[in-house]
Amino acid sequence: MNEYDVLTLVDDNGAIGEQTPLSAPAALPTPIPQPIPPFPQLRASGLYEWKREIHLPTTPIPQPIPHPIPQPTPTLSSPIVLALRQELRLDVDGRYPLMVASGTSFFRFTARVHWIANLTKTGLNSWSGNIWYKDGDTAQFLYTQVQISVQRGWFPVQQSATVTFSGGGAAEYSLTYEYKSSYYHPVEFEFDYEKGVTPVTEIDTHAHPNRPTTLPKETLSIETVYRRVGFEVAKSGGDSAIPGPPPGPEQKWSDNEMHDAMQVHWSRFSNAPRWAMWVFFATQHEMGSGLGGIMFDDIGSNHRQGTAIFYNSFISQAPSSDPAPDAQVKRMRFWTAVHEMGHAFNLAHSWQKALGTPWIPLANEPEARSFMNYPYNVNGGQTAFFSNFEYRFTNSELLFMRHAPFRFVQPGNANWFDHHGFQQASISQSPTFQLELRVNRKQALFEFMEPVVLELKLTNTSSQPQLISDKLLSELDHLMVIIKKDSKPARQFAPYAHYCWKSQVRVLMPGESTYESLFISAGKNGWDVAEPGYYTLQAALHVESTGEDVVSNPLRLRIAPPQGYDEEFLAQDFFSEEVGRILSFDGSRVLNGGNNTLREVSERLGDRKVAIHAQVALAMPLAKAYKVLEAGDAGQPRIRVLPPNPEAANRELSDALLEQPHAAAETLGHIDYKDYVDRFSDHLEQQGDIQEAMDAQETLLNTLSSRQVIDRVLQAIQQRRDTYQR
Repeated sequence: MNEYDVLTLVDDNGAIGEQTPLSAPAALPTPIPQPIPPFPQLRASGLYEWKREIHLPTTPIPQPIPHPIPQPTPTLSSPIVLALRQELRLDVDGRYPLMVASGTSFFRFTARVHWIANLTKTGLNSWSGNIWYKDGDTAQFLYTQVQISVQRGWFPVQQSATVTFSGGGAAEYSLTYEYKSSYYHPVEFEFDYEKGVTPVTEIDTHAHPNRPTTLPKETLSIETVYRRVGFEVAKSGGDSAIPGPPPGPEQKWSDNEMHDAMQVHWSRFSNAPRWAMWVFFATQHEMGSGLGGIMFDDIGSNHRQGTAIFYNSFISQAPSSDPAPDAQVKRMRFWTAVHEMGHAFNLAHSWQKALGTPWIPLANEPEARSFMNYPYNVNGGQTAFFSNFEYRFTNSELLFMRHAPFRFVQPGNANWFDHHGFQQASISQSPTFQLELRVNRKQALFEFMEPVVLELKLTNTSSQPQLISDKLLSELDHLMVIIKKDSKPARQFAPYAHYCWKSQVRVLMPGESTYESLFISAGKNGWDVAEPGYYTLQAALHVESTGEDVVSNPLRLRIAPPQGYDEEFLAQDFFSEEVGRILSFDGSRVLNGGNNTLREVSERLGDRKVAIHAQVALAMPLAKAYKVLEAGDAGQPRIRVLPPNPEAANRELSDALLEQPHAAAETLGHIDYKDYVDRFSDHLEQQGDIQEAMDAQETLLNTLSSRQVIDRVLQAIQQRRDTYQR
């Protein structure tokens, strides 16, 4: 490839390829054709950079002291002058131009200023506009307008952009940036997959007859989708086929197995750039075919992120009347992968953008033809969606990924409740539902180190049957929970994982309630509920079917102080990220440090309720064969199935769940307690211990009956017990 070949790749329908910096054009071939054809020039859009040159001090030559002594030059009023490095992202041509410019000024240490301006074209290579967004240390950044002119070149080293800042009472200031790239941010992807699973990472856009008539025919890859967003996509580690687990129950992945796999995998890339993502294509999650994908973000301390796509799920089931079912399945698998990766870039679903704390005021887009919308949720379903879907994100999503401050695109903490609360929630004057936060005990008093499990109860308070999603309380995307400790800033609960469900519509009759549990103590923010003191918790749930936001009661709870030296000593290791993740995902066979801490807690604090949580988390991964992703020969990853340890699991679970059943039901919550006992009794039944399985259900029945759990739950327990007897 010669230098001219490189240039021809520069503007391939907006999906800008690699632009190799060249110092000068090569000699033209002879004879020179007449007339000389025009060279393609670089587009104006892209990333530009300015750096301050650092000159090391030299040894000064002694000079006589002048008289009078000169005074220092007055300091310039512009903080831009003091920046060490500045970036300019110009977005005026190429694929999906937004007519926007944004910039970041980096100062010493961590201070920075970020701005965004909308632009209007004023000439062949010039634009101007008002700055409408500022973030960071903006106290002295007074500018309100920018004028930008681009000096185009045939080669990257010849191109630059000059920005003149003005307005706001500050002195006008101009700066020239050097062209760096046609992309705004770098990112690394790695696609691994179970052996036997064929990952769909590219698609023929014309393979399915139901498509926009104007959609170009091309082979579109996931990398190209994100290059068109503005990411400089590279592949890290190569795509690997990982020998999968044997067919059978072990082939289904649990949350804790998937979480362990990602933790171990990404620990191998501890020195990798922060913008990196791992995508794992697997067979099926143990939650069943209703789960198509899952996004774990904030894996590890370096903001690494990962997603998993499950092919044995609803995304592989084309509608019965589909004219091209194979193409439809491939399209849904492609859509799911890009969708989950979009979550990893901190994008919300199209219908929930106004929830939470949007970086700028955003409106929901329930009918958007975007990767971030569910095809089956729009009016007309999948057929209507794909007839207008152009394999792209909306402009508001592009604006976020291209121009929002870096820290917004990466997951982070959110101390926003003190200033916003639920004031923006769409609360109906005649609410259809009531949401209750509660704990299964008389007083909301928790022992020190005792994890907090909430119970969510949603009741239809109207006089009419209401249609809701059967995953309404499970999909945390619809739910926002705020935790505020007295005298501390409020925090929004951030769970470790998000799920991509195919929900079913169910009818909630007048007066009927639906329930769900929520482990609230730890999440991506760390341990939100841990220190002794008083906390206020409140939740807001968006009900899609009615469009209303339902705000719960504020739940006031107290964490008691430690009772002795052992608790104070063990707490130092207990309130760690590893222990938080183990408790959230019901165990791990990889996070050994956290498991050792839980084992010590179980042994030394056996009379405390935290010991019940520790025993359950230690036992659950031992109850069945457990998949671990590890490095194999020549560094290639492989899946190894660890054998179960039923004796150890039975011993721990029996002690935790059946020895003191009322204490277990109280601290685990009724919903989780039933779930754990059900799984335990199923394991006993599979081992042939029928009587023990029935006894476990009998204990469960008596415990929840005495705690006045509703009849339909008790009837379900009786049915399960009787099933074992047959």
